[in-house]
Amino acid sequence: MDPTLKSSLKESRIHGEHLQPFGAYWMDFGPGKHVLDCHWHDESEIFIVLEGEVLFQLDEEHFPVRAGEAVFIDGGDIHAGHALGTEGCRFFALVFGAQLLASAQYDAIQDRTVLPFQERKATFPRLIRPTSPEEISLLAHISAIMEACRSEVPGYEAAVKGNLLMMLYELAASGLACNRSMNPSGGAARIERLKKVLLYIQQHYDRPIRLNELAELIPMSEGQFCRFFKSMTRQTPMDYVNSYRIRQAAEMLRVEDRKISDIALEVGFDNISYFIRVFRKMMKCSPSAFRKGSTSGI
Repeated sequence: MDPTLKSSLKESRIHGEHLQPFGAYWMDFGPGKHVLDCHWHDESEIFIVLEGEVLFQLDEEHFPVRAGEAVFIDGGDIHAGHALGTEGCRFFALVFGAQLLASAQYDAIQDRTVLPFQERKATFPRLIRPTSPEEISLLAHISAIMEACRSEVPGYEAAVKGNLLMMLYELAASGLACNRSMNPSGGAARIERLKKVLLYIQQHYDRPIRLNELAELIPMSEGQFCRFFKSMTRQTPMDYVNSYRIRQAAEMLRVEDRKISDIALEVGFDNISYFIRVFRKMMKCSPSAFRKGSTSGI
C-alpha cells in the first residue's frame, strides 16, 4: 500500500491514552444514515450492533450485521457502514491497541497468543454470530466488556483486558482462529483506485470538487466512475464529499467558537443555506442546535 494513501485515510481520533490504550463508543443513527465513512486506524476494533441492522464494508466485502452480531476489524483495515431498515441502528465499538494485551516481558502468552494475533496469523472471524456455542461465548465476552466500559467501576480496565485475553484463548481452543496474514490480491487494483480518490477528496474538500476531476484520477468516464464509486462505497461521489465535509464541520462545531458561516466556507460550502440543509439532513438537526447539544453534553 502506498504510504501516502494509507496515511491520508488514517483516522485522526486518538483512542484512549498510554495507560489505557482503548476507546469505548456508543452511537445511534437514524434509518439509512451513514454510520462510518471509509477510514482505518492502527488499532483493532470490535463493533457490535445492539439494535437495528448495519450494512458493513471491509475493503470490497459488504455484509449485513444484525442486532446481537459483531464484526472484528483488524488494525489497518479500511471499513465503513450505514444503517439499514426503517428504524436506524444503535451500536457499541471498542477500539484497542495491541499494547493493551502485551505482557510486561516476553513470555509464553506474548509468544503463543498475542504475537500471532498482532501478525494476523490467529485473529477473529470477520463476523461473529450467535450460531454456535463458541461464537455465543465470544459475544458474551464482548457484552461483558461493554458493561465494564459503561460502569467504569474501579479496575474496569482489567475486565476489558481480561475478557479480550479470554477471547483469544477461546479462539485458539475452539479452532475459530483465522489467518489473515496474507490478504487476497484480487481486488487490490480497485481498492487502490478508491484510495486515490478518497485521498484527493480529503486533501481538497475545502474547495469546489467536480465530478470530472475525480473521474480523471482513475481515469474513467464520469458515468463509469459513478458506478465504480457507488459499488465500492454505497454512496455517490458527491454524497461522500458532502458527508466528509459535514463531519469535518461537526468536529469544528464541537470545539471551536466560530461563526457557522465561517465553518461552512472552510469545509467547502460556498452557499450557507445549502450547508445548513445538508447538515440538517445528515445530522438530523441544525448546525446551531448541534453546537448547543455538544456544549451542553447532550
